[in-house]
Amino acid sequence: MKAWVIDRIGPLDSSRTLLRATDLPVPEPGPGEILLQVAVCGVCHTEIDEIEGRTAPPRLPVVPGHQAVGRIAALGSGVAEFALGDRVGVAWIFSACGECEFCRSGRENLCFAFCATGRDVDGGYAQYMTVPAAFAFRIPEGFTDAEAAPLLCAGAIGYRSLNLSGLKNGQPLGLTGFGASAHLVLMMARYRFPDSEVYVFARHPEERAFALQLGAVWAGDTADIAPAPLAAIIDTTPAWKPVVAALANLAPGGRLVVNAIRKAPDDRACLAELDYARHLWMEREIKSVANVARSDVAGFLALAAEMGIRPETEEYPFEDADRALLDLKQRRIRGAKVLRVT
Repeated sequence: MKAWVIDRIGPLDSSRTLLRATDLPVPEPGPGEILLQVAVCGVCHTEIDEIEGRTAPPRLPVVPGHQAVGRIAALGSGVAEFALGDRVGVAWIFSACGECEFCRSGRENLCFAFCATGRDVDGGYAQYMTVPAAFAFRIPEGFTDAEAAPLLCAGAIGYRSLNLSGLKNGQPLGLTGFGASAHLVLMMARYRFPDSEVYVFARHPEERAFALQLGAVWAGDTADIAPAPLAAIIDTTPAWKPVVAALANLAPGGRLVVNAIRKAPDDRACLAELDYARHLWMEREIKSVANVARSDVAGFLALAAEMGIRPETEEYPFEDADRALLDLKQRRIRGAKVLRVT
């Protein structure tokens, strides 16, 4: 089968994509696993973090990709919940131990044995992949494969972020950064909290215009001050500067939810600007988001079907995986990027 692999770590640019096209044997599903023939796989900033060394070290070489959608091509022994031909998706959570305190309390995203698709095991930048059946998700009817892919990560992590924000209907929400996840959070927020105004902070004018099209009441630069203090802000940027700026926009008792695996170290000097009285006093909070649990993926897929969400997507041919990643790094974004695999 054709696949892309990461086999070294380093800066991603036009001269060094660090993805390598290769042929690999089609994997065989073990007990409790399914074999998925991948139709599409979403392209996520996490892949860039893996390539450039900002995540926990990936297993090298590894096939990246954790927003895979396709049909079941084979079943391992003991799999009864699926049938050949079923359409399923695979998310960032590939497996967890199932026995620790976190797993028993529904917080398997915090499990010390958490296994990430496309980082710890081979993912969806390939024509086939295996996954434990207990960690595969049925794709609701009504979504195309390309529309379903970003729901598995950008949507699921946005769903968790919005839940962690503690937002109540009528309270204003801020979104810092406006890529694949934030545009889905805006749709969710307008549906779940119809009386809450949404304010968007984004560097690029086209992202701000897109946010206004989707119903934001205001859109400014990441360094701007919003017209009103915000009860909660969800940050999806890879940098520190927007975090400091977001704290200055929080209302007393407000919460900043940081939805990022890592922050780039090159702008840490801005943390010297952090002022306790302006940014943290009055019981303002900062909360990070770590991974997703199965309940986040399943919950968001159900909500997306109920809402009739149609994510904005841009498709790339499978052979253009490196171009898709470079476009994402260079912020050529409108919605979510998806590889057409088969």
